[in-house]
Amino acid sequence: MQVNPYLFFNGNCEEALKYYQKVLNAEIEAILPYENGPADMPTPPEWKKKVMHAKITIDGEVIMASDAFPGHFNPPQGFAVSLQVGDPGDAALRFRALSDGGTVTMPFAKTFFSKGFGMCIDKFGTPWMVNSPLEGM
Repeated sequence: MQVNPYLFFNGNCEEALKYYQKVLNAEIEAILPYENGPADMPTPPEWKKKVMHAKITIDGEVIMASDAFPGHFNPPQGFAVSLQVGDPGDAALRFRALSDGGTVTMPFAKTFFSKGFGMCIDKFGTPWMVNSPLEGM
């Protein structure tokens, strides 16, 4: 069994994935636009180029995503995508990139449980936790 986060966006999925490709070294493995769906699938013309399904990997870990169908998007709540980064300097860089243009909910800093930890909501609305764990954690 494999468990993977599935992120929904409000029309800016492809932009978000390209940003993650740039700042997290994510590999975009697949992007399927709505226009490639069945001909009888009722899709508004302005939504044809939006992402119906996508798959990226970050250091081998899979995240899937799409643009929520019009009228079905809800801002994310009750979760965060958690990055575990061994090097605290690298973790700080990734945190700064993810929080750029977004909202920092907990500044990146050393804690009692990590060499560095921070929480943010990126400019696309996705909540993130970036952690550089202490040995044995």
